Amino acid sequence: MIDIFQYDFIQRAFLVGTFLAIVLPCIGITIVLKRLSMMGETLAHTSLAGVTFGLIMGFNPTLCATIYCAVAALGIEILRKRFPQFAEMAIAVILSAGIGLTAILSSFVKSASNFQSFLFGSIVAVSDFELGLIIGVSALVLASSLLLYKELFYVAFDETAARMAGVPVGLVNFIFTILTAVTVSVAARTVGALIVSSLLVIPVAAAMQLGKSYRGTLIVAVLFSVFTMNAGLYISCLTNTKPGGAVVMLEIGLLLLFMFWNALKRRSRKKF
Repeated sequence: MIDIFQYDFIQRAFLVGTFLAIVLPCIGITIVLKRLSMMGETLAHTSLAGVTFGLIMGFNPTLCATIYCAVAALGIEILRKRFPQFAEMAIAVILSAGIGLTAILSSFVKSASNFQSFLFGSIVAVSDFELGLIIGVSALVLASSLLLYKELFYVAFDETAARMAGVPVGLVNFIFTILTAVTVSVAARTVGALIVSSLLVIPVAAAMQLGKSYRGTLIVAVLFSVFTMNAGLYISCLTNTKPGGAVVMLEIGLLLLFMFWNALKRRSRKKF
């Protein structure tokens, strides 16, 4: 068997994948607990509008995607506050705007292959700039998750109780929103805009089958994400398939396995 790790671009792909696998669940667990699981999907689609704008104007698509994602994320947060009883409506509105803008701008993109690479990702073609950006974003997300651990915990479960406990909910939500936008935009470039939302949610869903606490669930989600990311990348290299798709299907398979295992345990307990 050919040693795939002899190639620099493969080593870089696994490095980038590992960084993303660590930070995506850190963002994903708060998204899931706040009942905003579709937020990743919305921002990923909105990032495509930034990508198309960058390709048309000759700017860096990743930077443009980051800016568009940040604006969209802030738009979701503003609409959530404006209609607190209909939080999911904010996501639907921004998602519709992102898809519509992408559809219009994509008509002016000359190179379809460049645009397609953002749809399904191109983790083996990460540039030095993008590698540095991903490492920087990963460090920022990890540092913020550690420094704001208690605040994010309170806000994720109950914003009203968090305010009563003295947590600056508005500031925490703003920081989290920006971090989510930046993370999604850089992840969309590497694993694909159509895939990134799955990598935010599925590891957390799988970890919920095993974790007994917030911290335990987060740790299991990160370990699950790192394992499936690296295993999926290895499988995609051997089978010459899209890395993002291989990672997601592996995650889905393991999630179903965990759910089946939990169902068996519950059934065995009832018998005794």
